This record gives sequence, structure tokens and C-alpha cells, in this order.
Amino acid sequence: MSAEPSTRYDPKATEPKWIDAWVREKVGHADPGSEAARAGRVFTIFIPPPNVTGVLHMGHALNGTLQDVLTRLHRMRGFETLWLPGTDHAGIATQNVVERLLAKERKSRHDLGREAFVAEVWKWKDEYEARILGQMRRLGTSPDWDRLRFTMDAGLTAAVRHVFVDLFHRGYIYRGLRLVNWCTRCGTAISDDEVTHEDVEGRLYWITYPWADGSEGGMTVATTRPETMLGDTGVAVNPDDERYTAFVGRKLLLPLVGREIPVVADAYVDKSFGAGALKVTPAHDQNDWEIGVRHKLAAPCVIAKDGTMSDEAPAAYRGLDRFEARKRVVADLEAAGHLVKIDPNPHSVGTCDRCHTIIEPLPSEQWFVRMRERSPKEPDRPSLADLAIAATREGRVRLVPERWTSFYMHWLENVRDWCISRQLWWGHRIPVFTCTKCGHADAYEKDPAACPECSSPMEQDTDVLDTWFSSDLWPLSTLGWPEQTDELRVFYPSSVLMTDRGIISLWVVRMVIMGELYAPTVETRGARTEPFRDVYIHGTILDKTGRKMSKSLGNGIDPLEMIDRYGADAVRFTLVWMTTEGQDLKLDETRFEMGRNFMNKIHNATRFALGVVDLGKRLDPDAVLAVEDRWIRTELTRTQRVVTAALTDYKFSAAAQVIYAFVWDNFCDWYLELVKPRLQVGGAAADGAKKTLVDVLVGICRMLHPIAPHITEELWEQLRPWHGVATLLAKSDWGEETFDDDDACTAIAAVRETVEAVRKLRAESRVPEKEKVDVLVVPKTESAWARLADAVRSQAPQILRLCQASSLRVERSAPPKENASGLISLGDVFIDLAGKIDLVAERARLVKETEKTGQAIAAARAKLANESFTSRAKPEVVAQERARLAESEEQAVRLSRLLEALGG
Repeated sequence: MSAEPSTRYDPKATEPKWIDAWVREKVGHADPGSEAARAGRVFTIFIPPPNVTGVLHMGHALNGTLQDVLTRLHRMRGFETLWLPGTDHAGIATQNVVERLLAKERKSRHDLGREAFVAEVWKWKDEYEARILGQMRRLGTSPDWDRLRFTMDAGLTAAVRHVFVDLFHRGYIYRGLRLVNWCTRCGTAISDDEVTHEDVEGRLYWITYPWADGSEGGMTVATTRPETMLGDTGVAVNPDDERYTAFVGRKLLLPLVGREIPVVADAYVDKSFGAGALKVTPAHDQNDWEIGVRHKLAAPCVIAKDGTMSDEAPAAYRGLDRFEARKRVVADLEAAGHLVKIDPNPHSVGTCDRCHTIIEPLPSEQWFVRMRERSPKEPDRPSLADLAIAATREGRVRLVPERWTSFYMHWLENVRDWCISRQLWWGHRIPVFTCTKCGHADAYEKDPAACPECSSPMEQDTDVLDTWFSSDLWPLSTLGWPEQTDELRVFYPSSVLMTDRGIISLWVVRMVIMGELYAPTVETRGARTEPFRDVYIHGTILDKTGRKMSKSLGNGIDPLEMIDRYGADAVRFTLVWMTTEGQDLKLDETRFEMGRNFMNKIHNATRFALGVVDLGKRLDPDAVLAVEDRWIRTELTRTQRVVTAALTDYKFSAAAQVIYAFVWDNFCDWYLELVKPRLQVGGAAADGAKKTLVDVLVGICRMLHPIAPHITEELWEQLRPWHGVATLLAKSDWGEETFDDDDACTAIAAVRETVEAVRKLRAESRVPEKEKVDVLVVPKTESAWARLADAVRSQAPQILRLCQASSLRVERSAPPKENASGLISLGDVFIDLAGKIDLVAERARLVKETEKTGQAIAAARAKLANESFTSRAKPEVVAQERARLAESEEQAVRLSRLLEALGG
């Protein structure tokens, strides 16, 4: 017999060993030529590539855990399973990080030059990518590490360039002057979906613009950004607003500038906002830009790309920071008598999702992808947005939970053209080259040696592509596309994408578009074009009060610290337990204690088995199974079926909860207690219990492995002398259970109900813990008699032991004179209280408790009968009061029954 294991499971001693073993044994390796692959039994999942800038946070831990659960499940169920890992170059974020490091050395990227700076970023990437991947391994993930991809790998870069050139030549990509979201800190344009809206305590400034002809009065406008008025070229009113109809076409004089600007009529204007008159600043507001286009208004840009006032602003404000200019403009307006009033105005402002700087809308020449509009070169083909709409409308892409489908569709139906150019050095450089002599410009998959028109040198566009332009090819490019590869043929499309709702528009939609565009050109499994069948949108992890976790709030929970403290399996199990369908997770560190306690429970159950089953003795495969053996085997079969169905339907919490209930309640709390007497006696009677003990533990290891892989791999190894499987559990099969015995389940249910009923009656009647009682079970019908008698009598020793009983009778007889009674499914249970408690004192206590409960009932009924309370109190307060009344009424019934049994 080996040394007795510790009573405390130590994940630090276990997890590193199995992490190394899974990598060494290439557990995650997927073979496109396998028998399962040839039979079409394939499961594919692509990791949403984490940014190389970051470290593993709880969102990564949740997403990685859920992906690994499905991966391990399908691998064990015989699918050829590919979980493809990788990282994202994260253009803006990564460049910002490296630039900050250079700033500490009092250098800028311009000091190094483009080539040297990019080389520095590559060095930084290699170091931090290794950290991210190491953290993923700490979590116990099992992707195909041999297929690790990075969004700027050579093959992926070639795919990105191929798509850009193709879309450019087909008319979907164009360059134009548009108003874009400009980050003055990052120095680049960003797309609408990279703008985060944050609430601020702003102000609304009311300003009067006088009539240009010098006549009395003028028009009052309201704005949250008075510095932009320096670029106003009009005032717009709603054509249906009778207050201003007569003013349309007249000219106003722009305060502080002296420029004459017209009053125009435009249906966009909201008559109810402010004064109903809208100052129009085309260069600094997207809606104003569109009004300006409709009415042919000029668009002077008074704010520069660095956030200071530009040379197009009046001389008094040039060079000032935009927010300093706001103060100066307000002061000058007030001094000139144009400022009417200032009102508090809480509102949201757009900020860069990378650095949280307030976005400045600015006109800029950028590269765009047409989204809602069809390409002028392919007018008969659907727009890109319509391709993605059709994929979902036809059911080829399914969002889970289904409610996210409406968000997906709404975004596509209202999307603007996608700005894909970024003024950065780190990223995929735009493959458009312009001749330095004749100006010829074109997009090329290979760098041109010279201009095809005049043989002069050509210069490449200095901008890089939006990071999401490469990420949207992830399901295709990571499998070798545009080359025809075995991986692409077998593993595309993927089975499911798991992600957060925050990138449905940034990433999910765009991957669907690219799949619809380019998958038809290659041979794929089932000739499917969409990149995934299902998109599972998991909840966002919040702190225990429901706030988003962030560095600024200091409320984040580091998953690596939790792994160090509780173990990776405890972290994984807790996260899976909390993952209900699409709901956000309110997470407190103490929640991981549940996971740790569960791992310890399983560890000790195996420790018990190791103590009673001889490692050197072969278990008898034909050992006679007692009723409790047949019951627990049946429960294992039924539990595994529920787990399989729940996980394949993305009901993660349901799977974790049913495993927990089976292991903790059925197996540990009941089965182990029921078989201990047989194991103590030994001999032939114990053989069935020993075999069942081992078989069920093996079944638990299989069933729990996708969620808690480390401990189950460890226990699998310890149980190997009995289960005889030489491979790692991670490479073993799911092992579908088939045992089913309804009669055994009915019998044990009767036993459990009897024990639980007696325990409850003892507690209610305050029978001392060490005092034994006589128990009578009376079947309620003749049909119940045989089943109840056989079940209870066969387990009599266990029942007597588990509920501190001195005798147990199953018969149709009168109950004891002084008793406590309870109901079970097949009859009534009585315990004899004569001589067990002080009946006089107990009756007095029950009378007093009854009076107290009656007072509580009367008070609650009076409160609920008061219409003033029920109509004015919060619904949850009223609901709590009703719940208290129901509880008190139930208590009154119970007290009455106890008093009656005691002759009170």
C-alpha cells in the first residue's frame, strides 16, 4: 500500500506536472488526416487572440476556460479537435506601450526611425507574447500549440495583403476625405467601434448669434463645446419649426470671428433640444459634416490633430489646447455680451478605447471599406453588410443567447463605411504604392520594383491597417488561406466562436463578411462559407457590486493570483459554475473557495478509495452489486448524460452544478456512508462496493475532466492500477455510461427520505444529539408496502447509524402516543419522543413560539392590507413582506403539528 495521501489537495504540487505532460504529449495536436477527420467528425474552435500588450485578466480566464471545456469534451468524445491558439499585434495599444518605454529614455520613435522602431516592437512582442502564452498554460488550456499563430506572421500578412488588393481592385476599398474619429494622444484615426462613451459632468452653453445686417436680435444656440463655434459655417433649424421658418436664408454674424453664416433648414435638427437651433461645425461633428454636405457649407478645421487650435482659428486662440481654448472662448463671449447662460449638462463623450483621451472628430484623408453601399464595380453583388445579414437571417450563423442577434443586425443595418487606415508604424502597412514622378497609384501583393507607367521609383503609403482588418481573416488565414491546405479543407468552418459582447461589431461581424467573400473560393468541409456555426456570447465579469473591473477603480481580480491561492481547477470550476446563459458574472474572490473545497472533496473521496482497495489485488468484474451500488452507477449514467447535453448546448453552469450535486451529495455524502459497513466487514460483500467505488471515481474523473483537468488527471493516474487505461485522461475517451436501474433508485430515494425525515424531526423536537430514538415507518398504500419495506429493511443498519436510531419498524400500526411525524413519498415517518425530551418544557416552548408566530402573521397581514404600503413601497420590499408572511404561516402549521403530537 502506498503512503497515505494528504487530506488537503495541493494544486501547486499537481498542476505544473500535468501542464508539462499535456504539452510534451501534444494532447492538443489535431490531425487533418485522422479517421475521425475523414469521417467528418470534426470540432474546431479559434481563440479570440489576446493582445500581446496585456496580461491574463479575468475575462481571458473565463473565455479560455470555456473554450478549453468544449475542446476537451469533444476530444474525449472522439472528434478530431482543433483549438487554434494565437495572439494579436494590437497596433495602437502595442505602439503606445513601446513609445512610453522609449519616452523613459527621453527618446521618440522618430529618433529611431520607422525600421528601427518596428524592430524594437518585435523584440517587445516576443517577450510579452511568451508571458501571455505561459499564463494560458497556467490556466490548464490545451490548444494545438504547434499551430500557434500571430496576426503579423508571414502567412497571415500575405493573406491580409491579398484581401486588401482584391477589395481595392473590386471597388470596396477607397480613399477619401471624411470626418473621422481622431485620437489626439495616439495620433491616429480610429473606427466608430473603437470609441468608448464615458459619462461626464458637462455644461450646456447658450450663445446668441446677432444678425449680420445689424438688425435687432439674433438667434440663440446651445452647445457643449463652445471652442468649436470658431469653425461654424451655418445655423440649422428644423423646417417644421414655426419659430424659425421666417429666418431661413438670413445671415448671422459669428461672434468672435465676424464671419457671416447662413440659417439653413434641415430635418436632422431636434426642435426640442436646447433652443431648437443648431450651430453647424462641419469639420468637428459627424452630423454637422453631413448637414454641411447637404447645404454646401464650408468646413474650416479649427482644431489641429494634436488637440491644439489650428491656424484656421482666429489668431487669439491659435496654439491653445482645445480645453484651454474653451475657457478663453467662454470668457470672451461673456465679455462681448453673447453668452446667455450656462446650464449643468451631464452627457457622454467619445473616448479612445486604448488611452481614454476624448476623441476629436476631424476631416482627414483615410482609407475606407464600403459597408452598406454596393461596390460601383460590382453593382449586382450584395453589399458587405448584406452578406453578413444574410448569413444570420438564413440561420447559418447563430448567436447564443439569441437576444444578441438583434444587436448584430441593427449594427449592420446602420453601419457607416469602415475607416481602416491608422497613422501608426506598427501593423500591416497599406500596400498602395504611388509613383514619385507620374503619380500613378495602385495596390500590389508584391512590392513593385518600379512604376509600371514610367519606370520611376514608387513609394508605399505610410499608414497601416486597422488591427481588426487582419483579425477578421483569422479563421481563414490561420489555416493557410489563400493556399489550399488540408487544415483549411478539414477544419473550416469552425464549430463555435466564444467571445465577449464588446467585439460583436468589431470582430464577429467582420469575420462573417470575410468568410462570405472568400470561403467560396476554396474547398471547405461541407462547402460552408460562414467562419463558424455558433457564436457564444458569454457575460462580462464584474466586481461583487456589479461594477466593471478596471485599473482605475482598483477592483480587478488577478486570475494568476487566484490560481496561486486556490488552484487553477478551483478557478475554472467556479467560473464555469457562474456562467449562466449570457448573464454578467458578479465575482468576489471568496467565490473561489467553493471551487477549492470541491476539489478537496474529490481528493478525499479518492483518498478513501485508496485506503480500502488493495492496489495489488485485481477487482472482481463479476462482483455482486448491492442496491446502493446499482443506485450510484445509475446516477452516474444519468449525470453524465445531463453533463454531455448541457455542455454541447453551452449550458455551462448547469453542467457544473449537476456534477457538484452528484459528487458531493450522492457519492460522498450518501454512497460512501451507505457502503462503509460493508467495507468494514470485508469479504465477498465488500467486493461489489470496492469495484463500484473505483468505477464511479473513474467516471467522475472522465466527466469532470473538461472543467477541472489537473486534479482529474492526477486522480486518473492514481486509479490506473484498477481502470487499466495506459493513456493520459486528456487523451482518453468520454466513456459513455450505460447502467440503469430504476428500482435501485426508488429504494435509495426511500432510504434517503427516511433518514432526512428522522433528522429533521429530531432537530425540530430538540432531541439531544446523543439520544437514540425508535423509528416507525408506515406505508401509505398497499402498493408502496413491498417497495418501502424491502428498501428500508435492506438498509436498516445504515439508517439506524445515520439517524441515531435504536430501532426501525416498517409496518401498518398506530404511531406512538408522544411522537413527531413527517412525510416521505411512500408513507409516514414517526419518532417516539417518550422519555427523550422534557415534554412539559417542550410544550411550553412550542406554545410561546406559536404565540410569537401568530403575532408575526397578524402584523404582516395588516401591513399587506395597507394600500398605502403596497402602492408606495418598492416592489421588492412588498415581495419580501409576502415571503415573510408565507414563511410564518408555514411555521405556524408546523408548530401546530408538533403540539398536537405532544398532546398540547
